Amino acid sequence: MVKGFYTLLIAQFLSAIADNALLFAAIALLAQLNAPTWHEPLLREFFVISYILLAPFVGPFADALPKGRVMFLSNGLKFVGCLLALAGVPPLYAYAVVGIGAAAYSPAKYGILTEMLPSHLLIKANAWMEGTTVTAIILGPVFGSTIAAATSPYVGIAFITLLYLMAAAFNYFIPKVPIDHKVEQKTLRFLLKDFWHAFVTLWKDPQGQVSLAVTTLFWGAGATLQFVVLKWADVKLGFTQQEATYLIAILAVGIAVGSIIASRYVQLENAVKVLPAGIYMGILVISMVLITNPIVAAALLFVIGVLSGYFLVPLNSLLQHRGHHLLGAGHSIAVQNFNENIGILLLLGAYTWMVGAKFEINTIVAIFGAFIIISMSLITFVYRKQIQH
Repeated sequence: MVKGFYTLLIAQFLSAIADNALLFAAIALLAQLNAPTWHEPLLREFFVISYILLAPFVGPFADALPKGRVMFLSNGLKFVGCLLALAGVPPLYAYAVVGIGAAAYSPAKYGILTEMLPSHLLIKANAWMEGTTVTAIILGPVFGSTIAAATSPYVGIAFITLLYLMAAAFNYFIPKVPIDHKVEQKTLRFLLKDFWHAFVTLWKDPQGQVSLAVTTLFWGAGATLQFVVLKWADVKLGFTQQEATYLIAILAVGIAVGSIIASRYVQLENAVKVLPAGIYMGILVISMVLITNPIVAAALLFVIGVLSGYFLVPLNSLLQHRGHHLLGAGHSIAVQNFNENIGILLLLGAYTWMVGAKFEINTIVAIFGAFIIISMSLITFVYRKQIQH
């Protein structure tokens, strides 16, 4: 790997662990403030709305500056969001500010890989990046919920604030790479038109289309599954929130293992061959309704995670590769984030509605699993039909 890659990984790890810890510290804070239970998934909705509203602007922003500097500024904004929470701003609003920082951070985080590395190293680099992120997903919820339970949510948020500062420090030392696809104009009309062009270009490209559809589904499903597991562990297994975070950690370990398998055995040109893994994942999600044993539950979530990591990393790499060549790294990642977070918004919105409507958890799990199976089957069918023509 090239110089600066491991500095990038450390910065990403610190920022990601803070992101994931903050979610659970904020959930604990909502409980302390006696907020309604449906506010918990709404917290994530407030976070992702920035990805959608700012999508036309964060891509050009990431491509206009050295991406390490973009990441530095973005972590600074996350730091400000934490300070607002500590100052007593309602968790939903403070977390929305952190979401603005995250929306600006993401195109730079992934886009810099295509500028730092040749295409034959992209899957390996993505596996490292996903492995680092997943490790943060494992540790973040446990850290956030544990420290909030042991002391108070505000103490937990104070520690998380320091993590964002440390991440920004490492961002500052990422080597500068040449600015790629700098935007021609900075007017609102041009930026919106430029984003629409990038959006249409990626969706018209056959490989871009399939990878964009899958990653959109994955991140929408993954964000929702986190809350489904929390409620399922409470109702079916009798777990506390802190105990339920261990199941989420096991799911994340599975994703890391699947990422490693994909990085070793899947080549970029064969990325679309992993599509059936998504269908199997949906089948296993439905089988959660039969589980009441904690050990079996842990094993099942681990396998779901393995399948998720196995099909996500190659298709994510393919999307980055196509987007870099067609549009520029920052533009393509911004389009990816726009689509993925619409997926999160819709699926989490559906879950929030079902919780508010008092759906039983088994019904929610069955609907969720069936949706994954049908969606992945349609994506696979459409792609195979396209390549036959």
